[in-house]
Amino acid sequence: MGAEAKLSHTAALILRAISAGYIYGFSVMEMTGLPSGTVYPAMRRLERDGLIQSKWEAESIATAEQRPPRKYYKVMRAGKATLDASIKRYPLLEKMIPLPEVEHV
Repeated sequence: MGAEAKLSHTAALILRAISAGYIYGFSVMEMTGLPSGTVYPAMRRLERDGLIQSKWEAESIATAEQRPPRKYYKVMRAGKATLDASIKRYPLLEKMIPLPEVEHV
């Protein structure tokens, strides 16, 4: 999937959420308001297409926090290019999910 790929609004919203720092499924659901039956299949497709990549956290971290392990996601280079194209197609994405402020030192 290249930079010209057109994502659905839902997939673009999820990709934007991940790029803004909402890096595990439940946080994406909270940010977007989308149900798990929408978010997780979309993230599997985004990963299959090489736009995001996932990694399970260490079991010891989850155990120490008394919760199940989380699967963390990050946006890949192809995902960034696709997201840029999607923002042109869906300009409200930037307003719906702003990127965090970066401190310049």
